[in-house]
Amino acid sequence: MVDRIADPWGERTPYGPGQQWPVRVDRYLADGRTDADVDRWVQSASVLHSNGDALDIGVAEGRIVGVRGRAVDRINRGRVDPKDLYGWQANHSPDRLTRPLVRDGDRLVETDWDTAMGRIVARSKELLDGPGGWGHFGFYTTGQLFLEEYYTLGVIGKAGLGTPHMDGNTRLCTATAAAAMKASFGTDGQPGSYTDVDHCDAIALWGHNVAETQTVLWMRMLDRRRGPNPPAMLAVDPRATPVAREADLHLAVRNGTNVALMNGLLREIIRRGWYDHDYVEAHMLGFDELCRIVDGYPPSRVADICDVPAADVERAAELLGASQRLLSTVLQGFYQSNQATAAACGVNNLHLVRGMIGRPGAGIYQMNGQPTAQNTRETGADGDLPGLRNWDNQRHVEELARLWNVDVDTIPHWAPPTHAMQIFRYAEQGSIKLLWISATNPAVSLPELHRIRQILSRPELFVVVQDLFLTETAELADVVLPAATWGEKTGTFTSVDRTVHISDKAVDPPGEARPDLDIFLDYARRMDFRDRDGQPLIDWSGPEEVFEAWKECSRGRPCDYTGITYEKLRGGSGIQWPCTDEHPDGTERLYTDGHFHTDPDYCETYGHDLATGAEFTEAEYRAKEPKGRAFLHTVDYQPSPEVPDDQHPLLLTTGRTVYQFHTRTKTGRAPQLNQAAPDVWVELNPADAARFGIVEGDLVGVSSARGAIQARARLCGIRPGVVFLPFHYGYFDQDPTDRTPRAANELTITAWDPVSKQPLFKVAAVAVAKLADGRGVPSPAPTVGGSAPPADADVPPTVGGPAAEATSGKE
Repeated sequence: MVDRIADPWGERTPYGPGQQWPVRVDRYLADGRTDADVDRWVQSASVLHSNGDALDIGVAEGRIVGVRGRAVDRINRGRVDPKDLYGWQANHSPDRLTRPLVRDGDRLVETDWDTAMGRIVARSKELLDGPGGWGHFGFYTTGQLFLEEYYTLGVIGKAGLGTPHMDGNTRLCTATAAAAMKASFGTDGQPGSYTDVDHCDAIALWGHNVAETQTVLWMRMLDRRRGPNPPAMLAVDPRATPVAREADLHLAVRNGTNVALMNGLLREIIRRGWYDHDYVEAHMLGFDELCRIVDGYPPSRVADICDVPAADVERAAELLGASQRLLSTVLQGFYQSNQATAAACGVNNLHLVRGMIGRPGAGIYQMNGQPTAQNTRETGADGDLPGLRNWDNQRHVEELARLWNVDVDTIPHWAPPTHAMQIFRYAEQGSIKLLWISATNPAVSLPELHRIRQILSRPELFVVVQDLFLTETAELADVVLPAATWGEKTGTFTSVDRTVHISDKAVDPPGEARPDLDIFLDYARRMDFRDRDGQPLIDWSGPEEVFEAWKECSRGRPCDYTGITYEKLRGGSGIQWPCTDEHPDGTERLYTDGHFHTDPDYCETYGHDLATGAEFTEAEYRAKEPKGRAFLHTVDYQPSPEVPDDQHPLLLTTGRTVYQFHTRTKTGRAPQLNQAAPDVWVELNPADAARFGIVEGDLVGVSSARGAIQARARLCGIRPGVVFLPFHYGYFDQDPTDRTPRAANELTITAWDPVSKQPLFKVAAVAVAKLADGRGVPSPAPTVGGSAPPADADVPPTVGGPAAEATSGKE
């Protein structure tokens, strides 16, 4: 096998349009082992990105010793991402949490499970029995648990406690994907299939560095590009990523101007007659209003707003308009930027007006950032109602009440579900008094981190953290629960194109660590949640029982799982939902007949004003008489909430590297991945670097109105006026005693999209200043689109912005 650190994508296996993607099985076994040294292989799939790559876990002497790709699987055909090849080694890390911890003054001390759960239950009952009741509970979860765990958590929150305050870090990565699909198509759920790569003649990547975030999908695209009749490629990104370098056309737009770009491209598509008039007439609502708005965005105006050549805008429109089978992918460059939902809907609009949906090669991937993000949305763990139901539809709420045998008014539906940023605001104000955080690290991943640390450190807030390691967030908890992780428990999860995989338990968790499902079930039992008949609200004991219960919840809904079983998932490939008795092999593409999920009795939302986020009423929605037609939504461009000024003349964008995932909780403990990208770096355009007297390898201070961090400089092809920081790095990346601020989110703003409520990580105004010479520090290597940082060096004190203080616990 090639060096998958130096070459994350491996060897090419070219193929042509309409052909099946060739098999290529990747594997890595530690310590020079061979297959003969493996006692057994256990079926699973990736939990270190959202692609859903199927793999087998190699077990020897009761320990995980490596992984290999599953050749039979429809998604990866045997290929494995570098994070999956090496990231499993974190399971064996010596600093795994193995016993519960509880706060004793200013420190955390080990205890037993009864004591830890007893504290949580005592505080829960005290709050539930007092004034305010359910309003004092908040749950903030992840995109890495299993479907069975999310559904159990959703039932606990919505039917046990009755709180609307449930969300997760998927709000940071996937909320706009869901919002855009609801707005355009009526419900969540990707319309297309990964096999659309096999058939398309053009690929457009909208703010999506797929080469580093979903490497196996990028391998598939590269293999098509190296085969006969390759698809054309458009990349929209302010950075010169591997995707941008591969693309036939790269639009390095100014941060926060995506809506202007999409409006301008749609104007050209319509004015040049590159739209499907008959399809629009039969299956769309809102075309005249769309035309009215986009007509105000000629190429010259788009060029002025986005700071790209007008000729390139016209070239992009021609690439998109001349295609017969267009595939689009969208991710954080749109989702975490200004006017996020409107921009993502712009991509939907492009496909709808061209009739590029519901057929091979004509697909949209409104991507997820995390492996199980789709399941949080399906099961209700993120605040949505389970089964992609509409919280504002009384009949949908009544269905759940009958299913769970609880009173309708127990299930929160009197207002929109509380989104993550509002949950932390309620905790800051004191109305949320118990915050349960599972498998995520908001003390590194949320915006404006000095504020988040202050919230989590409030003595009045009882914080429960359920995780594998003592993260920056766990340090601030009142109770820390040691969890089992991937490979140590059984469950299912769903990837971007609706493919469901099973992950079976391969080994036992260390010490007293428990599966997340067992922890939630234990809490439900100790709280003694009951249904209307006095029976236990939750009577499940294992993951397969939960899965069967979930299937009934999904019956008849867009995400219908009723045709899937654990038995069907074992041994072969993943299965796409909806999967029913009528479609026992799953459904590859949605909307093949041009009929969308917009019926008022079926849809997941009655819609929003894209500019303000105002909710439309049921009566307003019904008056539109959608009759299965899709909605075309757009708005005028508005500048970002924060723009550069004299004090902060540059724009910050944050993002990811191929070698790390989220806040490095796992990947930072895998030697190969940690060595490839051990510390934060800052990317600068050479012209900006010269302006501030910075050269390659210099130590640079980056500051905003909210904080400051330090990083080594890397000069590259990022657009002038923009700087980039990877967001993965927190305080514990080098030495737990070294609290030098290096987290990108010290700088980002507390602002979010009005519809999806996704935070805006891509539009902070910052200043840069040289702090110290590089003193011969080499350029980052290996170079993968700015992925690898420079070597470490001495770190002087912080400069600029408010102090980025850290605390070891609640005083």
